Amino acid sequence: MSEKKYRTLVMQPTDSVAVSLQDIPQNEEVDVNLSGELSKRILLKDEILFGHKFAIKAIQKGETILKYGEIIGKAIRDIAEGEHVHVHNLEGIRGRGDQIGTK
Repeated sequence: MSEKKYRTLVMQPTDSVAVSLQDIPQNEEVDVNLSGELSKRILLKDEILFGHKFAIKAIQKGETILKYGEIIGKAIRDIAEGEHVHVHNLEGIRGRGDQIGTK
């Protein structure tokens, strides 16, 4: 692990993911600013490419995933803190007409 500072973005304290603002190698520790003075150090389990998301907390299967304070989908399996969040473990529900009125 290096001492390099990596840039990430979390918009709301309720978010369950952060967005990487640069490529970050697997097994790096990143300090994620959660809100104001509150930050959290997270060990990345996967390589996270620019613009991709990673979990900033454990997310349970079926739980909604929040990015920028908005629901972007739900977990299709348990997702560990520091794990890449993408189509392999996230089902998008935004803009899906078949999801209207269902819970």
